[in-house]
Amino acid sequence: MAAMRKITPVSKIVATALAVAIAAGLGLWLHAADRTAGDTGHWVGSHEPDRIEVNASVLKVDAAAREAVLRVLVVPLGRFGEDDGVASTGELRLLSSSSLRDDRVFPAHHRISSFDLPIALTGGAVTDYPFDGYEARIEFAAVHNGEPAPVLFTLDKVDSLFSFSVTNYRAGEDQGGLDVRFSRSASVLVFALFMMITMWGLAIAVFLGARHLIAHRKGLVWPSFGFMAATLFALAGFRNLAPGSPPIGSLLDYTAFLWAEVVIALCVVVAVVTGAITEAASSPSRLDRRAQRTASAEGSGAG
Repeated sequence: MAAMRKITPVSKIVATALAVAIAAGLGLWLHAADRTAGDTGHWVGSHEPDRIEVNASVLKVDAAAREAVLRVLVVPLGRFGEDDGVASTGELRLLSSSSLRDDRVFPAHHRISSFDLPIALTGGAVTDYPFDGYEARIEFAAVHNGEPAPVLFTLDKVDSLFSFSVTNYRAGEDQGGLDVRFSRSASVLVFALFMMITMWGLAIAVFLGARHLIAHRKGLVWPSFGFMAATLFALAGFRNLAPGSPPIGSLLDYTAFLWAEVVIALCVVVAVVTGAITEAASSPSRLDRRAQRTASAEGSGAG
């Protein structure tokens, strides 16, 4: 039978470097995918030279409050604007859909600044984290000096924890709107799945350690118990690192965190109780051995 080929130190170094390069490449790919999705913009409405542009970016999605915040900048162009769209030639009123809180009025010949606009989210439940999703209808219309004006509405995102997709485009002569669905970004999904796997991995590691202590009657091995107890409390802090701060009772808890805590807590209790019983059972025999050693020492001295 041919001897198994020995793995040289150089091969180990090359394999380690290759694994690190693959992991780093995968991380760069995920980062590029998230950034590309964030740079993707959607538009709907009129491209006439005389129009009102409404440029919106999703700054933050608060799933617990069921609300998203848009940073909106209104740019009047052509006969509606002056100074390259910095101000409006007449009173400009921006009308929004029912999911938005209020309408905005911009006086004539006054500089138009960007503003934050909260929108209400519908559908979905935050307890479905990290697979939760939400919908919103975002629609704008403009009135210039009491007359409807063509609108071009564009939307992109800044919040790295969520991605969005457009499910429907709503275009009219003087309005533009999008039906949008928000879902967790790829990086959040990857990290949440990593957390689930890690929680189960730590729970299984503690279970195997406790099983070894009990099967071999190791007694009270305090360093092992310290590791188990530290893992029990460390998991709570690790769970709080979940991106987006999901509430207790989410899918992450029911599939991994709570079960891992139960397994580790039971392992600690059972291992300590079994160790204490083992120590108590072995104590008399230890006393007997100590008495025998004392007696033999006295006999040797007398001789």
